[in-house]
Amino acid sequence: MKWHNSLYTDEKTRRRQKKIKWKIMHRAGMLRVYVITLASNEKNLLDIIPSWELLQKRYPKKNLYIVGLAGSYNKAMEVAGHIVSDVYRNTGGFDIRSYIHQKGRSDT
Repeated sequence: MKWHNSLYTDEKTRRRQKKIKWKIMHRAGMLRVYVITLASNEKNLLDIIPSWELLQKRYPKKNLYIVGLAGSYNKAMEVAGHIVSDVYRNTGGFDIRSYIHQKGRSDT
């Protein structure tokens, strides 16, 4: 699991993102948190995953690249929309994967 240096967040998760990140990395439960990742399928732009799914032992976490956090599914949709519009505004396209990798990452 890899984390983007500058996570996109909603207001609720912005002030708690270090604690949320620690809990996710240490498999502690986070019931009301959604992670936004680069899509597992290259035809899609992003994936929105409830953090409790990451607690499953067999969930494929190795290739996850987390770019955002949100406190509800609706907020996760808003954050994902913000990411897409940010990429479009800065590049004129929708290649989120390239844009995110250019901005840098953290391998925590």
